[in-house]
Amino acid sequence: MENLPLWDRDGLLGSPLFEPLYPVLRQLENAHFPDLDALNALLPASQKISVHSGKALRFVAQGTGKLAFESQYEPRCYLSGEVQTREQNLHDLFNALVWLTFPQSKAAINQRHYRALTEIGTPLSSQRGSVRDMATLFDESGVIVACADACLAELLHGFRWKELFYSRRDEARAGMGFYIFGHGLHEKAMQPYLGMTGQGLLLPVGREFFTWPLAERMQHLDERVAAYLNDPKHCMDTHELSPVPLLGIPGWSADNEREEYYDNKDYFRSGRRRTA
Repeated sequence: MENLPLWDRDGLLGSPLFEPLYPVLRQLENAHFPDLDALNALLPASQKISVHSGKALRFVAQGTGKLAFESQYEPRCYLSGEVQTREQNLHDLFNALVWLTFPQSKAAINQRHYRALTEIGTPLSSQRGSVRDMATLFDESGVIVACADACLAELLHGFRWKELFYSRRDEARAGMGFYIFGHGLHEKAMQPYLGMTGQGLLLPVGREFFTWPLAERMQHLDERVAAYLNDPKHCMDTHELSPVPLLGIPGWSADNEREEYYDNKDYFRSGRRRTA
C-alpha cells in the first residue's frame, strides 16, 4: 500500500489484512501516533457520521472512575455520539478507524447493545445475553466474507479448508473477498500468529462486486452489514458467524502456498457441533 503512516515503521499496515482500512490509513501520513484531534479531523464534513440516536459521531477521551449508566461506553456512544478513545492505544485506534470505514455497521452494533441494556426497563450495565455476545464477537473479531459462489460458501461453512484455500484457491481468489471488520483482530494483525482466527459473516455478492474500487466495495458492505445487524431476526446467536482461519486465506501468508500447510489440524479444524 502506498503512503503508509510514518509511525508504522515496520510497514505492517501494508498487509492485505488491513485492506478495508486503506482509504482511511492513507490519510494518516504523519510521524506520530494519531491523537483525538487527528482522528476527529478524519470525520467527513459533508456527510456527517451519526449514531442511531441522531447524534454526530466524535472521538473523546476515556472516562475514568465509576461511571453512571449514561456515561458508560455503549450508552454514551448511543446517547451523545461520543466514542471513548484512549490515547496512544492501538486497540482504540483501530476501533476509531473501523468507525470511519464502516460507520453504519458500527452504529448498528451500538444500537443493539443499547437496546439490550435498556429493553427490560431498568438499565443494567453488566447485563449480557446472546444479542450482546454476538454483537461483541463480531465487533472484536468479525470478518466480512463477500462471496459470489455458493459452492465456495458451502466449503467454508463445512470447514473444508484445504479444498477451499488450496485445491480451489484460484476460484477462492476470484469469487471470495475477506475483509477484517473486528478492531480486536486488526490489533492482533500487527503481530500475526498461526492460530489467528476471525468470525465470518457471509454475504452473497455478484461477480461485478470484485471489479469495484475498494472504497465503493467497503461502502456497499457497510450498508449490507448494517441492514443485517438492524434486522431483529439477526444478531441473536454467535453461531450466525463462521470461524475463518485468517492465515489460510490465499495471499495472507507466504507459508500457505504449500499444500502441507493446511494439514495443521490444530489450526484448520473440522466443524464444530451445535448442541440442541
